[in-house]
Amino acid sequence: MWSRRRVAHPEPALRPVVAPTGLTKVEFTALTPEPLAFLGQAAALQLEFFEGLALAVMRAPDLAAKEGVSAAAGIALRAHHALIAELRREGVEPVSMMAPFSAGLDRFRAAIAGDDWYELLLAIHLSSGLLDDFSIRLAGGLPADLRTRVRAILGEAALGPRLEAQLLPAIAEIPGLGDRLALWGRRVVGDTLLVARSALRAAERPSHLQDEVEPVFTELIGDHTRRMDALGLTA
Repeated sequence: MWSRRRVAHPEPALRPVVAPTGLTKVEFTALTPEPLAFLGQAAALQLEFFEGLALAVMRAPDLAAKEGVSAAAGIALRAHHALIAELRREGVEPVSMMAPFSAGLDRFRAAIAGDDWYELLLAIHLSSGLLDDFSIRLAGGLPADLRTRVRAILGEAALGPRLEAQLLPAIAEIPGLGDRLALWGRRVVGDTLLVARSALRAAERPSHLQDEVEPVFTELIGDHTRRMDALGLTA
């Protein structure tokens, strides 16, 4: 279950969008983890989004909201099962490949749970969008056939339109909600970027390589800003 406890941490500093170079893309995909580890984390993330959305269904203010959020939950669950199928195709037990990410995702869940339904929904919207985009980029380092299938799975897993449809009317109608969610969105992006960085291959990350992959994270923050702008929030 998604806890309501909020973990305090400093707000991240947002950087201007910088277009990545060809070298950045090559070095970034060189940090793609081994396929089984990639699939394990990706499957665990989609399960995490599903669990958060299932809680959001229970907390939803009315039946229409429940229906809209449950549809988003179905998208995340289908993506989870598709990634699980990829692990089984590789001849491994999916649970064993997801297990190493459990503790980190528990901390992530607690950090972005929020204090109410609106904060929870925004956190899932922003974190799923950023991490799906990141995983699609990171999949560039996977074997060709697997890369194609994974990108197709994650490309169909977008939750944004359904969650925006729930958040936009509330932001327009509830006084002060937009200001509160704008601050909350700044907090969410920092924790989400930590999860993204944890997905990079751990072995030997020299400082120059960190500098070369930084534009990828700047791009992700730019995408995050556009999601906030679409909701009328200031990132």
